[in-house]
Amino acid sequence: MSADAQDPAASPTAEAVVLVGGRGVRLRPLTLSAPKPMLPTAGVPFLSHLLSRIRAAGIEHVVLGTSYKAEVFAEHFGDGSELGLRLEYVVEPEPLDTAGAIRNVADRLSADDVLVFNGDILSGVDLTDLLETHRSAAADVTLHLVKVADPRRFGCVPTDADGRVTAFLEKTENPPVDQINAGCYVFRREVIDTIPAGRPVSVERETFPELLASGARVQGHVDTSYWLDMGTPEAFIRASADLVLGVAPSNALPGERGEALVLDGAEVAADAEVCGGSAIGAGSTVESGARVAESVLFEGVRIERNAVVERCVIGNDATIGAGAVLRDAIIGDGARIGADCELLGGVRVWPGVELPAGGVRFSAD
Repeated sequence: MSADAQDPAASPTAEAVVLVGGRGVRLRPLTLSAPKPMLPTAGVPFLSHLLSRIRAAGIEHVVLGTSYKAEVFAEHFGDGSELGLRLEYVVEPEPLDTAGAIRNVADRLSADDVLVFNGDILSGVDLTDLLETHRSAAADVTLHLVKVADPRRFGCVPTDADGRVTAFLEKTENPPVDQINAGCYVFRREVIDTIPAGRPVSVERETFPELLASGARVQGHVDTSYWLDMGTPEAFIRASADLVLGVAPSNALPGERGEALVLDGAEVAADAEVCGGSAIGAGSTVESGARVAESVLFEGVRIERNAVVERCVIGNDATIGAGAVLRDAIIGDGARIGADCELLGGVRVWPGVELPAGGVRFSAD
């Protein structure tokens, strides 16, 4: 059954936990004003895409484990009723790592099975199939494992012929398998109570290895669906573009899939070029002759005439001056980039900074 199809049988016996407590340091300055899962991604907060898929799988009760800027989540999503969900929020008193954060929300959970999601992963895994793998194996914990082209950057997770996890291996130059921990799990409810309370605990370094050592059934659900950890600026931009283009699945896209998503109140000049899965935020303006490719514009952004913006994120109410060229740049809220500036190669401009016309260049002309 597709993950986008309702499965009434899943609802009474499965709940979800989404871990959204991280500070998003790698995405600064964007995360100075909002937690990473709340950054506009293809027109809506990233978390909206995940919640839409959880609801489509027939799950209605979701607990958010929050910490950094915790109030922002409740202010936006409220009780979840507009999404057909019942949302609860639990704030970590201190950072508790992955397993510690799961244990911290245990008193809100009552279902037999609990799906746990890292809140910064964009995935196309079929959640109904994942639950079925867990239940048919009578597993204590089931891990979503995804096959990647280059597993050297990740810890890899081998499985046996029956799909049981056999080890958790650290990053290595010669990984024995190409499947990695994809940051989505199904826990049998009782297992969560065995996690030590009140201190940081890692699922990868402590909980899962201890379960293996104890003889618990740790199952792998391996697939090759879309998967992206959007922790870096490059990955965040890719995630938004893939959602707009329809490469990555979502039920929350506020418009049609295509080369660009232009939100209500945004204006794009007839001779401007907006492409590559770019998202143009509400109230933004792209002036004559400008080019915006594979980029994310938050609300109220102004791209002035003949400017070039490629693979960038432009924060709320920022202005990019006429003829400026930005490639692989992150521009904070309210910043102003003067005309004919040239910003390349990972440069980050903090909120409110103003660069004068021609004030920063990477080339001599």
